[in-house]
Amino acid sequence: MAKSSLLLMTILLLVALMNLYLASSHRQLASCHPSGHLPGKPGHCDPGYSSDCCKAGESYPQYRCSPPITGHTHAKLTVNCFEENCDGGGPSECDNSYHSDKEMVVALSTGWYAGGSRCHQMIRIHANGRSVLAKVVDECDSVNGCDDEHDFQPPCPNNIVDASPAVWKALGISTDVGLYPVTWSDA
Repeated sequence: MAKSSLLLMTILLLVALMNLYLASSHRQLASCHPSGHLPGKPGHCDPGYSSDCCKAGESYPQYRCSPPITGHTHAKLTVNCFEENCDGGGPSECDNSYHSDKEMVVALSTGWYAGGSRCHQMIRIHANGRSVLAKVVDECDSVNGCDDEHDFQPPCPNNIVDASPAVWKALGISTDVGLYPVTWSDA
């Protein structure tokens, strides 16, 4: 009888330790902390569409990760011009091309962009009681910024869906808002 009680207690202890380990590792996977900080360096920055511009003496967080993707991943919608000579910087990473503001296109934060694995994939964005499909064409760089290539804008936060004005219009949201809470998923 004593041996079976000891065996039962050992099994229960192992189960408890395993549950503790799984809960701890899940918490680590669900979190995304800054991987560093970038010192601000000002330069010519187009503040169009409420873009932030880097400031000397400021420190900007860098992220190589983004929050986990779920069926309804929470994000912040920002507006970006994907046309040439706009505040969006250079051509899109996925195809080295510029895109019309009338196209339903987006850039995703570095972690969600996943090294280009989502290039040309469609995502579904939910906001304002509406749902739209948009094509991933670029990365909203969460690591680099405050340089000419990034229009002297700071790195993107880790939870950004940077969308063309066409996406905002389809969602019925004014681009003057500048930042809007949304959810998104792979389509």
